[in-house]
Amino acid sequence: MKDPKRKTALITGATSGIGLAFTKLLAKEGYDLMLVASGRDRLLREQRALQQWKPHLQVMVFCQDLCEEDEAEKVYEWVNKQHRHVDLLINNAGFGLVGPSQEIDASQEKRMLRILTETPTMLCKYFLRDMYEEQTGCIVNVASTGAFQPGPYTASYYAAKSYLYQYSQAVRLEARKNGVQVITLCPGTTRTKFFAKTGKKTPIWAMTPEKVVEAAWKGIQKDQAVVVPGIINQLLRLVPANLKAYGVALLKK
Repeated sequence: MKDPKRKTALITGATSGIGLAFTKLLAKEGYDLMLVASGRDRLLREQRALQQWKPHLQVMVFCQDLCEEDEAEKVYEWVNKQHRHVDLLINNAGFGLVGPSQEIDASQEKRMLRILTETPTMLCKYFLRDMYEEQTGCIVNVASTGAFQPGPYTASYYAAKSYLYQYSQAVRLEARKNGVQVITLCPGTTRTKFFAKTGKKTPIWAMTPEKVVEAAWKGIQKDQAVVVPGIINQLLRLVPANLKAYGVALLKK
């Protein structure tokens, strides 16, 4: 029987980057963890490490490729089979593709669009229902500062993050009357595997995932609608979108 005072966090993309940083922070804060990622070995390795570090916590793992159709429903069904109520949902899973729009592999682009838009939308839909019944809960959707302007050579990635940003802002207004927080996290350049997977070097000004997640945790405590970690990223929001898009084109070309 779960201790009603213990809270449970569900984190997608939990084994690297921002997802891993969330996992460690929430373990430190005493959350039981439900971790979802596509790599079984990394999931099991992280589960063992967390259980050794925090043996009083429950750490459950689910290996699932969220790029595939109907995977959000499978995650929700798995949570129900564990007889768990999710107090905090971190929609973090994703990846990016870089290159001229006509040259990016179509099948990979479809997978990317699903994991960045369809999957988090459906996870919000399923878990919001449960949170509304309890009149409490929090969802953090990980978008990007790329949501604030077009992104040449990362056109569909930026557009997908813009969708998640707009969707999250709308759902936040719906959820408030039910006692549920919906927060949009918009990190800038971060030291994750994103750049390595696209064949690019990580810029030297990139923030660490830990700093991003620290800002997100403060935002959760304050119930901020949008969290943009880092002063530079906050200042860049003031720059006209067309100028930022031009800068993106120079960096990504």
